[in-house]
Amino acid sequence: MTVLVCVAIMLALTAFTGRTKMGKAMRACSEDKAAAQLMGIDVNRTISMTFAIGSALAAIAGVLFLSTYTSLTPTTGSMPGIKAFTAAVFGGIGSIPGALLGGLLLGVIETFARAYISTELSTAIVFGVLIIVLLVKPAGLLGKTVREKV
Repeated sequence: MTVLVCVAIMLALTAFTGRTKMGKAMRACSEDKAAAQLMGIDVNRTISMTFAIGSALAAIAGVLFLSTYTSLTPTTGSMPGIKAFTAAVFGGIGSIPGALLGGLLLGVIETFARAYISTELSTAIVFGVLIIVLLVKPAGLLGKTVREKV
């Protein structure tokens, strides 16, 4: 169920950022705020909408997480938050499908590490794989390398 919800949200978010006026404004603001403002985009409204969508996605993630783990403490989401950031970096910052792929791959790596190597070392192995991937491909698996023009 969780995977289906994640795939549906990924497809909806990809369509939103690629096909709607607000999604294109979000991409423009993330690239260059000053240029976006010169093009007539209300940057403050776009940033507010981005935070609102991000908050809604965080709420959905919290509900999905707590549907599996029923105890709630102030530090409940700290390690999943760190792993989610790791998955986004692993898949490629700025790539929505990359973040989903990164999360799935890190989950598989962690599961195999717990099963075949060591339960205590599984998190360290995940972060080690992240370091190796970033050494080989600094933009992440599906990230695009950006060349700076001078």
